[in-house]
Amino acid sequence: MSRTRFEAAREKRNAVKAGEAAGEIADSMECRMALMARVEAGEITLAQAQAELKKIKRGAKAAGKLTRAQAFSRG
Repeated sequence: MSRTRFEAAREKRNAVKAGEAAGEIADSMECRMALMARVEAGEITLAQAQAELKKIKRGAKAAGKLTRAQAFSRG
């Protein structure tokens, strides 16, 4: 029996959550929330935060980690 779309999406979301919990995700929700906290505090602009997130995503492979999108597609 094959899995439904709903089950597949749920498994993909769970794969991302598990990867974040294990520290395998470079651009985890914690990282993203920390960037947004800096934006809200006025330390950096939104454009600077977006640039920093892109930099984190680019360096993920070199650091031996995955991005959220990669973890989702593999899930």
